[in-house]
Amino acid sequence: MTHDEALKQLSRLARERAFGRHVGSDRLIQAGLDALITGVESPSLAMLAGLLRSEEPEAPELFDQVLEELGFAFRPPADPRAAKWAMAHWIAGQIVDGSLDPATGTHLIWADIAYDLGYPEDLEPLVHCAHNLDGWDETWGVSREELNQEAVEAANQLLSKRPGYDDQH
Repeated sequence: MTHDEALKQLSRLARERAFGRHVGSDRLIQAGLDALITGVESPSLAMLAGLLRSEEPEAPELFDQVLEELGFAFRPPADPRAAKWAMAHWIAGQIVDGSLDPATGTHLIWADIAYDLGYPEDLEPLVHCAHNLDGWDETWGVSREELNQEAVEAANQLLSKRPGYDDQH
């Protein structure tokens, strides 16, 4: 892992937590260790990376401290609908950059976002991809790779509708 990859991992975990996804203390500690090993510097980073199993309950608070020190703290919009849209764009960005499997990403958008937003038209292509990837069968005459590419294109389409949105950090 490189320095930049370690920073990206910290940022990704910060967003996962901010959007209400569970991130285990073990992953927070490992991310801290990865960052420390790659030369990331923060006053609280060594404390996070050095936590023992019995100290895992301290990890979330230390992780948040590290994020503040690095300027990576992220707070989703206070409005619940705006927060769901922010999460949809963040997931779409991960599908596009290859850091999230298209089947997993489209399923998250379908199950965790589209329903709550009343299945808006802008998310329809991603929900459609989620259904296809979820129920794919080799007898369909289309490869799973083609369906994955369709999901990447749908994610790109969603991102193109929100110019200037900070969904990549």
